[in-house]
Amino acid sequence: MPPSEPNLARYRGHLSLPEVGIAGQRKLAQSSVLCIGTGGLGSPASLYLAAAGVGRIGLLDSDEVDESNLHRQILFRTRDVGASKVEAARATLAALNPDVELVTHAERLDARNAAEILGGYDVILDGTDNFPTRYLINDTCVRLGKPDVWASVFRFEGQVAVFDARTGPCYRCLFPEVPPAEEIPSCAEAGVLGVLPGILGTTQALEAIKLLLGIGQPLIGRLLLFDALALSWRELALAKDPGCPACGDRPAVSQPAPPAQAVPATVMAVDAGALDQRMREDEALVVIDCREPFEWDICHLAGSRLIPLRELGTRLPELDRARPVVVVCHRGPRSHHAASLLSQAGFPDVGFLAGGLDAWARQVDAGMARY
Repeated sequence: MPPSEPNLARYRGHLSLPEVGIAGQRKLAQSSVLCIGTGGLGSPASLYLAAAGVGRIGLLDSDEVDESNLHRQILFRTRDVGASKVEAARATLAALNPDVELVTHAERLDARNAAEILGGYDVILDGTDNFPTRYLINDTCVRLGKPDVWASVFRFEGQVAVFDARTGPCYRCLFPEVPPAEEIPSCAEAGVLGVLPGILGTTQALEAIKLLLGIGQPLIGRLLLFDALALSWRELALAKDPGCPACGDRPAVSQPAPPAQAVPATVMAVDAGALDQRMREDEALVVIDCREPFEWDICHLAGSRLIPLRELGTRLPELDRARPVVVVCHRGPRSHHAASLLSQAGFPDVGFLAGGLDAWARQVDAGMARY
C-alpha cells in the first residue's frame, strides 16, 4: 500500500503549484488508474503516472516483451526480452517510485472480466492497438460511469481524447461500429515512428492526472490530432450522439461484445514443420503471404505469393478455390484472420501458419531474418 502521506521532497515541484499543492498530492496518492496495455502508449503513460505519485496503478497486458517492442516501449530493456510485460513493467515502475502500489493483470481483457477489473479504478487509460478491445473498454466504461482516456498512433500521426458518457461523448459516438480488421493495419504492419507514442502516451498521463485532480479543461468532447512530420496539433469538437448505440437515448449495447470472433472450424492451424513437409510434397499447395511489402523484403518463403491482408478481399478472383491454401504472416494473427476470410469466401481447404514466419525461423530455417 502507498504511504498515508506523500513524500514532500519527492513531489516538491507539485507542491508549489496552487492547482496541486499538498491537498492535490494527497488526492493523487488516494487515486487509481488502470493502464490497459503496457506498450508504446502505456509505457510513457505509466512512467509519468508513477512519477506523479498516483497511489495505485493497474497494469493489464498478456504479452511478453519482444525485441521489436524496444524502439518505442520505453518501460522495457533488452534484458526484459521474453519476460512478461506486466512483470517487467512493475519492476521498472517500482524502481522509479516505491511509494506506488502496482497491480498486475497478466491476462486478456474480455466480456467476462472487463467490468470486474475496470470497476476497481478511478480512471481507465486505453493504450491498446486493436479495435475490438477499444470498443470493449468504451462500453464497459459507459456502463460503469468511468472516464476513458484514449489514444491511437499510426505511422507519423496520433489522436487523443477523453471519453466520458456522463458529461460528453463516448468512443462509439465518434466510431459507432467496429471496422473490419483488414481495413486497419496495426503498428507492426504499417510501422510507427518510435517517439510518436511517447508524445501521445504522455498526453494521456496528463489528462488522467487532470481528471484525478479535477483541474483544467479535460479533453472531453474534444479530439486532438497530432502530425509528427509537420509538428502540428489540430483540435476537433466532438458532440454526444443521441443515437449512439452505447450512450445514446436508446442504447443498443447492453453488454460489451467479446474482443474477438471465433474463426470457423474449417480454418486449421499448421505448424512450421508440417508446412515445410507439405511445401515439399504437395505441388498443388498455394502459400499466401498476407504481410506488407516491406516485410516481404525482409524475409519470405520461397514459392509463396504476396497478397497483403488489406488487398485480399479484392484479389480473391486471382485464386483457385480448388487448391489447398496456407496463409502466413509475421506471428500468426493476420494469417489467422486472412484464412478465416478465405474460408468464408468458399475456399474449402484453408490453413494458417501457427506462430507465423517467426516460428518458421525458429523451427525450420535458422538463417531466416527475424524482425
